[in-house]
Amino acid sequence: GKPVMAYLIEHLAKHQVNEVMVNVSYLHEKIQQYFGDGHRFGINIGYSFEGDINNGKIVPSPVGSAGGMRKIQDFGGFFNETTIVICGDAIIDLDITKAVAEHKQKGALVSLVAKEVTMDKVSGYGIVVTDKRGKITSFQEKPTQLEALSNLASTGIYIFEPEALSLIPSGTTFVIGSDLFPLLVERGLPFYAINQPFNWIDIGLVSDYWEVMQQLMQGEVPSM
Repeated sequence: GKPVMAYLIEHLAKHQVNEVMVNVSYLHEKIQQYFGDGHRFGINIGYSFEGDINNGKIVPSPVGSAGGMRKIQDFGGFFNETTIVICGDAIIDLDITKAVAEHKQKGALVSLVAKEVTMDKVSGYGIVVTDKRGKITSFQEKPTQLEALSNLASTGIYIFEPEALSLIPSGTTFVIGSDLFPLLVERGLPFYAINQPFNWIDIGLVSDYWEVMQQLMQGEVPSM
């Protein structure tokens, strides 16, 4: 009876995040109708639409996760302070306040919240290799099980400093995982993994959705 994204918005609000920008495209009107301006969640929500108007019809045209961020930044400078980037299809109970503190303590330009997965699931995620301090030395976007250099997966939760946005070209399709992260590694920039214990339930497939419903009804997700 409640969208996955509502749990994310409520979790952000608990950690004193009071401004949220939602990147929308397909079925954008359903998201906007449900969340509105965010006042009932105690936060301000804005929307950025990826697409065009063609003969009076709205046509979705995604420009990639990083391209969407750059479009927002070019339009209104929304990312002029430390920003948390979260994919909208997972249930999490990450201590966001603690994660941001670790990001700042390490002096990171970008941090990626990581979690170990079993080797048979690595092909579904971005996979990272780090040094002893947690600096990412290799990033692989959805490698095969044989190609994977580790089983430390990106959870789709990132922390960005404003300067990172300048690495994203304007007006073009650019993806965080396959374009931006390899660029950070290639240039040796301060790109770190945060590996704190937390629940992360990815809901990218219908089978995942079914599994989560079972977990919830059996009381296995403490935060819900």
